Amino acid sequence: MAKQLPLSIRLRDHATFKNFSLADNQQLVTTLQCAVAADGDTTPLYLWGASGCGKSHLMQAACHQMAARDEVAAYLPLRDYQMFSPEILDGMESLALVCVDDIEAIAGLHEWEEAIFHLYNRMQGNDSQLVVAANAAPQGLALVLPDLMTRLGWGLVFQLNELNDEQKVVALQARAEAIGMQMNDDVARYLFSRTRRDMHSLFSLLEALDDATLVAQRRLTIPFLKAFLALDLTPPS
Repeated sequence: MAKQLPLSIRLRDHATFKNFSLADNQQLVTTLQCAVAADGDTTPLYLWGASGCGKSHLMQAACHQMAARDEVAAYLPLRDYQMFSPEILDGMESLALVCVDDIEAIAGLHEWEEAIFHLYNRMQGNDSQLVVAANAAPQGLALVLPDLMTRLGWGLVFQLNELNDEQKVVALQARAEAIGMQMNDDVARYLFSRTRRDMHSLFSLLEALDDATLVAQRRLTIPFLKAFLALDLTPPS
């Protein structure tokens, strides 16, 4: 059994396959859904793309799908774990699914690279599913362990295509509707034009706006949005 993790990473409730805006990523999403289905193919998956393009969302969606049928899965954002001993990976091959996010965060850390390499091999031997995500293709990572780079490229490698601006506005409005907020086209475009445009930042800002409108008992309008942004209450990236 895996050792208790030093940090508790709670999956975001909204990070589901249903809530993911596909853009041109249909093949990737279908492959990932099949991989975490009952009796799915356990070929390792490697996802890469720019920050905010949806890698973390998809990995958490995969974990949610596993949990829905009482399978144990782990989501490991290495940016949050790199300061700990890689021994936290010991025994994780016993889990049905392990999603390793931000693998670029441990590039150059030899002990961590070796630990990921050995986890990869153990999971293959145990017929468990491994999903890895990074901001670059395997050959673009600054890894010091050549064998790890090779392993990461052995499975299925997908680049996530980022939404275009219009698709991001539509996704923003869909997320607002999902959490019970009304956001008309004018408000959505005003917000989009005055903040960071990656989806992680947009959705984080939307959550902050949801809290602010509830506290103020106000609808989300352009005047309210102007006042909110003027107070610089936007969450950090």
